[in-house]
Amino acid sequence: MTPDPTFGPDLVEVFGPSQSDGGPELVQLLTPEGERVHHPEFDLDFDADELRGFYRDMVLTRRIDVEATALQRHGELGLWAQLLGQEAAQIGAGRALRPQDHVFPTYREHGVAYCRGIDPLQLLGLFRGVDQGSWDPAEHHFGLYTIVIGAQTLHACGYAMGMQRDGVVGTGDPARDAAVLAHFGDGASSQGDVNEAFIFAASYNAPVVFFCQNNQWAISEPIERQTRIPLYQRALGFGFPGIRVDGNDVLATYAVTRAALQRARDGQGPTFVEAYTYRMGAHTTTDDPTRYRLSSDVESWKLKDPIARVEVYLKRNGLADTDFFEAVAAEADDLGVHLREGCKALPDPQPLDLFDHVYADMPAELAAQRDGYADYLASFEGAEVAR
Repeated sequence: MTPDPTFGPDLVEVFGPSQSDGGPELVQLLTPEGERVHHPEFDLDFDADELRGFYRDMVLTRRIDVEATALQRHGELGLWAQLLGQEAAQIGAGRALRPQDHVFPTYREHGVAYCRGIDPLQLLGLFRGVDQGSWDPAEHHFGLYTIVIGAQTLHACGYAMGMQRDGVVGTGDPARDAAVLAHFGDGASSQGDVNEAFIFAASYNAPVVFFCQNNQWAISEPIERQTRIPLYQRALGFGFPGIRVDGNDVLATYAVTRAALQRARDGQGPTFVEAYTYRMGAHTTTDDPTRYRLSSDVESWKLKDPIARVEVYLKRNGLADTDFFEAVAAEADDLGVHLREGCKALPDPQPLDLFDHVYADMPAELAAQRDGYADYLASFEGAEVAR
């Protein structure tokens, strides 16, 4: 690594050349070459069905991303936040959850949403501009997407503290004990909200797992401009453990997240999980990453593709045959048709709908505003307004 004069030559000593691979502290169970390795703290045994399930989930998640990106390019979505290359981080974390756990996402957790049983078509409504998120957070235990960077970590911490007071933490009942999973990116780790959430979580021993997908870029700012130490080490300053996991390894991500969530459910407090991965696509479809990063870096990370390594492992060990891979590909094609046709069929909202989901019981002041806006819309010739 060439020293950056902005920070001084000591930056190289802190990060070291090994940081490009996550460093020696990286928890890994499946190498980029598809070789199974073991870890003294987080090793798990996976049967063939589990491994095939991880593969299928990641393939379908990537198809969601590819189709949504294409829909945006065709003018059907106003924007799309891509996750290309981060499928293992999301599926590993999503599958580690229990039904009673609750997730607070950013605007990029499409794979986690899929794991929580949300129809991917519902994700498109927000980016098409026809709703603010149409799924029920209580039903799926998955919050609405948060656009304000890092704000969801405070929401997650407060929700986790509420779980403590509801008596669903540390009871020893696996069907009752619950935890919160809060997603954010490396860029959000520099936000005040995130650091405040760390303080509250540590102070109250809240059952929350802070899951950071470190994809190396906060839009156009590299991780080296945000921190002089690996992100997971920040947790120690707040008084709770931090772990760095290979975010392109679905097995390791699952194992680490599962352990962190169980620690939270048992009443042992928060954990910071840094999923070390890479954003192979753009930050969003309005971004041009070729302006600020090297194509050689992207090519090197393509060799660590999270889907390819599982596919190699399955084939090498005779755990999946041609029929399985063809079936998954066909399912992905069907999902693509569902998203393309369903997106174009999403109904446009009525203008007054935006007043309907602010309060459970609409206060008089808001009702007056609604009526005033309805009168304004009705003043246009030929307008029909549903009151």
